[in-house]
Amino acid sequence: MTEEQNNGKPLDISVVVPLYNEEESLPELEAWIERVMQANGFSYEIIFVNDGSTDSSWQVIEQLKQKNQAVHGVCFRRNYGKSPALNTGFARARGNVVITMDADLQDSPDEIPELYRMITRDRYDLVSGYKQKRYDPLSKTIPTKLFNATARRVSGIKNLHDFNCGLKAYRRDVVKHIEVYGDMHRYIPYLAKLAGFTRIGEKVVQHRARKYGKTKFGLDRFVNGYLDLATLWFTGKFGGKPMHFFGLMGSLMFLLGFIAAGIVGAVKLYRMYHGMSYTLVTDSPYFYLALTMMLLGSQFFLAGFIGELVARNSSHRNDYEIETEF
Repeated sequence: MTEEQNNGKPLDISVVVPLYNEEESLPELEAWIERVMQANGFSYEIIFVNDGSTDSSWQVIEQLKQKNQAVHGVCFRRNYGKSPALNTGFARARGNVVITMDADLQDSPDEIPELYRMITRDRYDLVSGYKQKRYDPLSKTIPTKLFNATARRVSGIKNLHDFNCGLKAYRRDVVKHIEVYGDMHRYIPYLAKLAGFTRIGEKVVQHRARKYGKTKFGLDRFVNGYLDLATLWFTGKFGGKPMHFFGLMGSLMFLLGFIAAGIVGAVKLYRMYHGMSYTLVTDSPYFYLALTMMLLGSQFFLAGFIGELVARNSSHRNDYEIETEF
């Protein structure tokens, strides 16, 4: 049921489905979602975001639209990735609760009613699925466990076991106040936390074996995932105050280098005063190590200073997330 068919009232649920070459699974997924929505009396929309598929996925979506007006589609000219697809779907979602799921039928639409209840009644901002029992090879499950353990440690969200699960539910305000870019879809709970949405829950969900096609992700996602996590941690902690990081690091390095250079000079003076043999300061490798530390420290400090100038001139420097006001 669309918003117009719902007498102008906001929809209960928007289901955002990013996809790439999933022509075989789309009709079954759409029918399954429709069946669940009708059984529970939800007003809803399904937003398929076609991420530059090279098969007939877009033609299938057009056919689904003809028989179900709740279906909407967005088609990218080329493959951009899952994060841009999700961000595009979030921008168009009109439901009070937004649910994301993958198009490969490994996520079960039967989970939707309970996810909706956790958002609307338990008052969570975000609920992430947890595929406790997975149908994946060890080459995927073991790196996934290490990845999630690191993400919990860095993000401080201790109760999540599966950050990258595609099946998630969001309060509408969450998806309208976060920007998912690059490959940051892995860290949407962390993005939500940084935006001030801290009521984050988890639900054990069913993981189904892939029925059609093959996975679109390789092992490189684990390397990229750690790099993205480091980026997100740094920007979240020091993005608005770069001098606190670079300035501190630079000051410490310069101070240590200065002390080391002073020690090298003091040792030479001591040996001269006591008539002992000595070498030139410039003959000591420690002098060059100290000089390098001082130069690097100066560069770090200047980087922090430049970062502060950039931050002060940003048009978003005073954009704050305000939940309510009178």
